[in-house]
Amino acid sequence: MTLLTYTYECKADSKGRVMLPGGLKKELSPVLNEGFVIKKSVFYNCLELYPRSEWNEEMTGVDKLNRFVKKNVDFIRKFMAGVKPVELDNNGRFLIPKDLLVFAKISKDIVMTSQINKIEIWDKQSYESVLGDNSVDFGTLAEDVMGDMQNTSG
Repeated sequence: MTLLTYTYECKADSKGRVMLPGGLKKELSPVLNEGFVIKKSVFYNCLELYPRSEWNEEMTGVDKLNRFVKKNVDFIRKFMAGVKPVELDNNGRFLIPKDLLVFAKISKDIVMTSQINKIEIWDKQSYESVLGDNSVDFGTLAEDVMGDMQNTSG
């Protein structure tokens, strides 16, 4: 499993090419040659960049859905809409396809942030807007999500 940790600010050029930040490149070094998959996020107007091995694991889970259940088929169709393979060029750049740039409203300034095993790619203004949303109390959210976790060490 690829475990990613950090947040980076970078820029997309007019063609949608993005230089993979050096720190992220270092974190991804074991899987750089596998390539990546980029897709629309389910919950937000941002993109998700998966190392190929993580994408394959995701697909293993999706493949378990019974395709004779309509809501499963509907989910798969929406989940897979716009999925594209991505490769790094010799300069360490990757191209975000035009339709995905439009979906995420990415123009120039972007934020790439860890989602543990994948990377979210945001338009910087949209990212800051979501982080600044005070309708969610982070302390309460942290308690709800993490408060019941059992300490599994020692």
